[in-house]
Amino acid sequence: MKNTLYVLLGVMAGFILSGVLIFVSRAPAGNAILLQPAPTETPIAIDVTGAVARPGLYKFPTGARVQDAIDAAGGLLAEADTASLNLAALLEDAQQLDIPYASGSEPQTTDPLFQLPTSVTETPTPDPNIELVNINTATVEELDALPGIGPTTAQNIIDYRDANGPFATIESIMDVPGIGPSTFDEIQFLITVD
Repeated sequence: MKNTLYVLLGVMAGFILSGVLIFVSRAPAGNAILLQPAPTETPIAIDVTGAVARPGLYKFPTGARVQDAIDAAGGLLAEADTASLNLAALLEDAQQLDIPYASGSEPQTTDPLFQLPTSVTETPTPDPNIELVNINTATVEELDALPGIGPTTAQNIIDYRDANGPFATIESIMDVPGIGPSTFDEIQFLITVD
């Protein structure tokens, strides 16, 4: 009788072990979960000009507002005319955001070192007694001597030049962070790329 009980317990243990093995080794039900990378949106590019501290090209995520562009450009100048601005307006890719100046406070270049044009078609010419600064070879000290360029901006010019190669035109200096159209207006007749 004891032998029969052991055989019966052995058979039952075999059934249980077989059930566990079948349960463990069966294929999972349903489809496998595939993880996809998070979608990334292409940023929009905005050209901020006018009465801001650092005019230039800035990139923003979709859904950015005019206020975001102003903040990225260093904020409004005291001369800005904000009456016509909608700070909550959405920005669109390739948009030029021109921040207007208050009437009568538009920047003007009145540097006595240059001859002013006598007609619309004539371009100003620099004073022949002034030695031009070659922005492709100038040192920090030479660049720092330019109006509107401090030691930090001078170093930014050299860092940009080292990273991107020589400047092709004098206008390309505006690609350097911290140099906008107003600074360029002050130095354009004092610099060269030759």
